[in-house]
Parts: sequence; structure tokens; C-alpha cells
Amino acid sequence: MGELNLWSILAIGFVLGIKHALEPDHIIGVSTLASESKKLWKSSLVGVFWGIGHTSTLLVTGLLLIVLKISITDKWAMSLEFLVGIMLVYFGVAAILHKKGTHRQTEAGAGGKFHYRKPLFMGFIHGLAGSAAMILLTMSTVDSIWQGAGYILVFGFGTIVSMLLFNTVIGIPFVMSKNKASVNKPLIQFAGLLSAAFGLYYMYNLGVNEGLFRLWL
Repeated sequence: MGELNLWSILAIGFVLGIKHALEPDHIIGVSTLASESKKLWKSSLVGVFWGIGHTSTLLVTGLLLIVLKISITDKWAMSLEFLVGIMLVYFGVAAILHKKGTHRQTEAGAGGKFHYRKPLFMGFIHGLAGSAAMILLTMSTVDSIWQGAGYILVFGFGTIVSMLLFNTVIGIPFVMSKNKASVNKPLIQFAGLLSAAFGLYYMYNLGVNEGLFRLWL
């Protein structure tokens, strides 16, 4: 593979990473976390840590399966995607039940530090769900494991950049309304309702329409 061709492939990987981050389940999921932020930089970091969790999972899982020459069956690939639906419902319900007093206490805790665990965990689950497709894409694009690692890293960097920009934008209305409970609370609950509803649809589509339940039963 020529040097120019390799750089072209990496550039395509970066663009695909940007596009991948903007898929509906990703956008809806991080929106519930961005809605909790009272400062814009915290909303931005939600996207960054989602991208880190997503990329690290793709890299470790993808390369491990490529080295071992193991493929993920449709049954397990859809089961991992089903976890995304469960997660979306969980974070959606948590946002709907959001309590202002509890949230303020959380924000003030530890000197108002950013809590990275939720977005990291969400990115981790999304990365697991996308690992099967990532492996197929990587194996059909590059010639070696090292090139595969580079491709996944560049792809992941694209998702981080995309999520950083998106979460900065999506966090603006939540930050601007932070002192207006009559506006802020409905916004947070709407984000939660959207996440929970989409999560239920996501699970129904996988289980019934795409036949996951039939594969397990």
C-alpha cells in the first residue's frame, strides 16, 4: 500500500468517525448527559470522554478479534447493540426523574469537578455495540494490524472531535437556562423522554423486527 493511499484511507477514516459520532443513538444518549451540565466546558467534556470510551473499546476489542481471527456472530452483535437500548432507557429515566436539589449537590461535590464516569461508560457501551461493524470495515480497508490500529485511532479521533463540537452546541440551551427552572427542567425531562423512548424503540426493533429474540429463544 502506497504512502499516499494510506494517508487517503486515514483521512477517510477520520471523516467516517465524524459521521459515525452523529448517529441517532449516540446523539440522543449524550444529550441526556449534556443536559446535566451547568457549565459549557463540562458539556464539551462529556463529548470528549464519550469519544475516549468509544475509541478505547473499538481499539482493544477490534484488534484482539483481528489478531485472534475471531468474528462476532449476528446474535452477539445484535445483543451488544441491545445493551445500547437498555442504557438509553436507563439514562433517559434518570434524566426524567432529575431533581434540582440533588443535582446542585452533585455539581458542588468535589469542588465542582467534572464527573467523567458516565460519558466514559456510555462510550464504552457504544464502542462494544459498534465493534463488529468496525472490524469488518477495518479488515476491508487496511493490509496489516498496525495499519488497522492507526485506522481505528484516526476514526476514533474523528468521533471525539465530532462529539466535542456537538456537545458544546447542545449544552448551550441547558447552560443558558440553568437559573430558570421553568425552562431548564422541561428541557432536561424532554431529553430524558426522548432517550427512553428511542431506547425502547431500539430494543423493539432489534428484538422483534431484526429477530434477536428468535435467535435467543
